[in-house]
Amino acid sequence: MPRFTLRLPLLGLLLAAIAISACSSMSNNSQACALPAGPGLENAIARVKDDLASHCAVRFDDYFQQLLKIAEGDPKPENREIFSEFLVWCQQSDILSKRQAQALYNRYFNLKFVSLRGDYNNCAATCPNKTRVLRNMEQELVDKEQGLLKISVDRVGYQRADRLFQETELVLEATCSACNTN
Repeated sequence: MPRFTLRLPLLGLLLAAIAISACSSMSNNSQACALPAGPGLENAIARVKDDLASHCAVRFDDYFQQLLKIAEGDPKPENREIFSEFLVWCQQSDILSKRQAQALYNRYFNLKFVSLRGDYNNCAATCPNKTRVLRNMEQELVDKEQGLLKISVDRVGYQRADRLFQETELVLEATCSACNTN
């Protein structure tokens, strides 16, 4: 019986050591996955690539949002191409699928709205969810404002995206009204 009581405290100490070690390594990973502060989009992207390639890919969304903020601090037309190259790298590194990379680029830097994909018949798929679709498009327009206007300094491109949103809203309203009369 005494041997059993000696082993139980040793087992407890072993489990505690394992737990402390796990917490320590998690802390090291969170420090290693610290978001870049900038300035300099290209330098920040180089650091992000290193982190994503090693063990931080699960934090891709956080990294991407931080890169957008850094780019706002130095807006210029070339930023669009820098983000395009970064997203291609992410796709080639199997961090994102090709479709995910394209959708992310288009959401911020293209006039095309990814929130309104033409996969199905509008009467059957879009009109029943019209409010949600328009809300998603409004949020995407905010993202396009960030990408096109605040990061890429493309005022004309943003104005075209805004006009496309307004036209789509009108066409969708008319289409859904026509669907209800059939």
